[in-house]
Amino acid sequence: MCQFTDTSITLAYLLAKKEVLSSRYALEVIEPLSPLETISESDFLRELAWVILCGGMAESVIRKVFPAITKSFLNWCSAKEISDHSTECINSATAHFRHKRKIEAIAAGARTVHLRSFSVIRDDIQRDPLGCLVAFPFIGPTTVFHLAKNIGVQVAKPDRHLTRLALANGFNDVQAFCGSISVFLGEDIRKVDSVLWRFATMHSDYVERFTSYVV
Repeated sequence: MCQFTDTSITLAYLLAKKEVLSSRYALEVIEPLSPLETISESDFLRELAWVILCGGMAESVIRKVFPAITKSFLNWCSAKEISDHSTECINSATAHFRHKRKIEAIAAGARTVHLRSFSVIRDDIQRDPLGCLVAFPFIGPTTVFHLAKNIGVQVAKPDRHLTRLALANGFNDVQAFCGSISVFLGEDIRKVDSVLWRFATMHSDYVERFTSYVV
């Protein structure tokens, strides 16, 4: 398999980014990204729920039901409030999304945050982000990268789209692939991930299209 240069891959990335910025998804890649240090308890609960629900599901499906799930879970006001009203939250949410185990996992995650306190959990995440986050229900060895990325950890998520792109460009590891672009451009690796993922969802032939940009 050919190992392209960092320069050629970066140029291909910039062309892919130009396409995304010209699409209706532009806001996804120009919004500023918050560092882990600034994330709130409410932010964490929302992102945890989002990643739990997205596992094995199309993002577009979850996006449609997420406002109702958010309302069911009291707009992620606090882990304590959700824990104190967990039965009501679960019953309300399952009326909109009938995967009860995932809904219960969201409630269980909120209970963990309440019992341990978010400040303690955030400290643990800073010390060992993947090890801490994978302990939450329905967060596995791949989805843990999705959650970590969404809350401010400098990682890319090795989903099927980015894995295929990495392999097609001579990398065995998504972190190394996105990381090479990140370092070359001085761009947040999470932003690189978002651009490439959205580019992939826009084109069924995204691998062939991206590699055709590599010169």
